[in-house]
Amino acid sequence: MSAADQTPLREKPPPAEAMTAWRFSTVDYPKPDRRRAWREVLTRLRLPPGEPPEQEPFKGEVSCIVSPLGMDFAVMSASPQAISGRNPNQPAAVWLAVLLRGEATFFDGEATVDVDVGDILYGPSGMNAALSLTTPFRLLFINAPRVALDHRLIAPLSLKVGRLPSARGLGHVFSGLLRATADALGEMTSEQLRPIELALTEFLVANLAAEGAPASRGGAGAARAAHLHRVCQTIETMLADPELTLEKVAEADGISARSLQKLFAAAGQNFSTYLRLRRLERCRLDLTSPMFGSLSISEICFRWGFNGSAHFSRAFKDRYGVSPRDYRKGQTARA
Repeated sequence: MSAADQTPLREKPPPAEAMTAWRFSTVDYPKPDRRRAWREVLTRLRLPPGEPPEQEPFKGEVSCIVSPLGMDFAVMSASPQAISGRNPNQPAAVWLAVLLRGEATFFDGEATVDVDVGDILYGPSGMNAALSLTTPFRLLFINAPRVALDHRLIAPLSLKVGRLPSARGLGHVFSGLLRATADALGEMTSEQLRPIELALTEFLVANLAAEGAPASRGGAGAARAAHLHRVCQTIETMLADPELTLEKVAEADGISARSLQKLFAAAGQNFSTYLRLRRLERCRLDLTSPMFGSLSISEICFRWGFNGSAHFSRAFKDRYGVSPRDYRKGQTARA
């Protein structure tokens, strides 16, 4: 097949059993088709397809892989351009972008700031933002379905567009993880992304809390938000206990059960509901993992503190719209 016969849509992911990165490069297309091909690839990545600059030569490369939770991890290198606006057809998601090389400015809807190499930009889909890449650049872009993140945010609907500086504190650590992921992405499989996608969720929540972002505070004061975040981390370590109660968590945190109730209520949460959702999410992850393929559904639900498989199945279907058995079958069919 000649280059003239090729279209951007030929750059499809490999068969499901391979689960490695798909790649795109403008050098595979005739010069007149390269910008069109690039726009289509940006659309595929759920980025607003802006107009690439007219100056030649125009170059663009992408390596992308989808994680088990449905997160798109893409490393792109290209000529200077702007990525701006919003994609109205994109499903509800949260995006992150890390500048790996080059110079850029970022408009978050209120102000324009310079972006340093390593800085993390983030925001929910559907909100206007503008990233102006003023030199040849390399960028890590991650698109995460909201279902993969919202359960860890205290007030997910208040998430806004923002920037996490990479020069200090948690932002520096988070940026290091993402940059290392970008460097290794071309050699990784989707299965190897499992610990990274889980760490990404926790790091994002922790960084938002450190920055005092409303999504991490739920309208409470910063000190109360930080306290609730610590409590939630404690709960994560105790999920497997089938006898876990509000009182046990309060005792572990050194506060009264009444104070813990108020802490959740101030954030619009309920302890029992939060505990159930976290256990369901842990079970869902195990149902998708080949590491636990030898475990029965009952063993998985007991593993995360449920007392009965029938109750677990009802709760799982209420949450995800499908039974645990059918969910596992669907994941196996895609693997």
